[in-house]
Amino acid sequence: MRAVDTNVLVRLITRDDARQAASADAFVEKGTWVSVLALAEATWVLATVYEQNASSLATAVEMLLNHKDLTLQDSDVVAAALDLFRSRPALGFSDCLMLQLARKAGHLPLGTFDRNLGGGAGGSACLLAPTGPTPRAGGAPRSIPDRGRG
Repeated sequence: MRAVDTNVLVRLITRDDARQAASADAFVEKGTWVSVLALAEATWVLATVYEQNASSLATAVEMLLNHKDLTLQDSDVVAAALDLFRSRPALGFSDCLMLQLARKAGHLPLGTFDRNLGGGAGGSACLLAPTGPTPRAGGAPRSIPDRGRG
């Protein structure tokens, strides 16, 4: 079975370039596999580049899940992540996906420094407290930028 990257998924969803959308449609019509990495990356592109909100992201993921020609890696996990994301959009789809992948693998709790994930995952994620000396002014660790949640 063939596979696709993030760009093909984005064209299938946005249809913003008619020629590329047609090429994407033609490529996937024979059956195509979608990795969870490509899916997570596509939701990030849709949120940051296309400025789609949580509802639009959820609709896009659902469209890919139900696409007749696509086979999503761990589709049961993606569906569970989508359900969690719809109920807790502040978590972000990628974090919901990561949490559900860890759950399926039997590796919970998921350690995180993300307050939203640590406090909003129903006990499935564990908010870690930094250890060691407090950093001096200017030496504080950088936070990871918001990945288009919400």
